[in-house]
Amino acid sequence: MCVARCSHCVGVSLVPLAILSMAANALLLFPNLETRFLLEGHVTREATWGTGLWASGFLVLMVSRGFVSGSSKTGCCAFKAEMLCQVGYSFVALVAAGICFLVSSTGLSVGPLCLHNSTRGLNWEVPLEKQFIRDRHYLFERERWALACVEPQGVVLWNVVLFSLLMATSGIQVLLCAAHTLNALLGILCGPGFRNNKVGPA
Repeated sequence: MCVARCSHCVGVSLVPLAILSMAANALLLFPNLETRFLLEGHVTREATWGTGLWASGFLVLMVSRGFVSGSSKTGCCAFKAEMLCQVGYSFVALVAAGICFLVSSTGLSVGPLCLHNSTRGLNWEVPLEKQFIRDRHYLFERERWALACVEPQGVVLWNVVLFSLLMATSGIQVLLCAAHTLNALLGILCGPGFRNNKVGPA
């Protein structure tokens, strides 16, 4: 096993995940691909926080670049110094992806902000949010989805798919960054690769 190769692979793997996160969060801001809901402030709160854009997106993308470039360092001391820096990078990316995962899971759990026909008339609210612990979660009652929101049409499915995608990408990022932290620590202890540290035959 080669520490440098693993670092490079993790860096490359994080790139498409970061791009997917940014795309998913961007789409969450424009239900039905319409701008008016964002301009009017009628977008789900967790989507407006943009954690898929700046956390699992931009920050992870910058860190992945460091993983790829750092894996090409030559010389034992230079490599170990770079691995020490990458432990810090990994921690930053892990926290960023973790924040995105928590925010996305909250957005998925609470449900979308939409125009709801309640007993008080049409109001912008979060109609699918659980009011009591004993209430059944809306994710298990798909028949409520179409009736909950007058507009944006289909916003429940829109949010479920995109927040689920954000949870998946940020969750994988957390696992990759945690694995890379261990890999970087191994690089500090053992150098660029195990093969170079093996004692050859006399």
